Amino acid sequence: MSQTTHSLSTSRRSEYVDITGEVRSAVQKSGVKEGICVVYVPHTTAGVTINEHADPSVVRDIMKHFDHMVPEGYEYTHAEGNADSHIKTTLTGPSVTLIVNKGDIVLGTWQGIFFCEYDGPRHRSYLVKVLAG
Repeated sequence: MSQTTHSLSTSRRSEYVDITGEVRSAVQKSGVKEGICVVYVPHTTAGVTINEHADPSVVRDIMKHFDHMVPEGYEYTHAEGNADSHIKTTLTGPSVTLIVNKGDIVLGTWQGIFFCEYDGPRHRSYLVKVLAG
């Protein structure tokens, strides 16, 4: 079993950051050959998702649709002015679970892991826990 904490800084209010390489490296450094890997984001206005990372327009389309579905500045009651960020985080979720096979994460050909910022720019963290099994 291994757990690591990773830091990143975002530069825009909404931004998806590809963290696939960092997660893959954490799994390889753990020494676990077979098991699971959980990526967890301990923030209420940021999340994590798995989606296509070969074509950056996919991420832009996702973010654009989220902004359309949950617009900033709508008549929310949350006093801090970031209710849309909380809602988007709920839609995305705070964690993903991956299979570890032969010492590496299992992803589809076009899949990548994205840290999802909805209330930046900020300094953020996420945890990677690798469990043998």
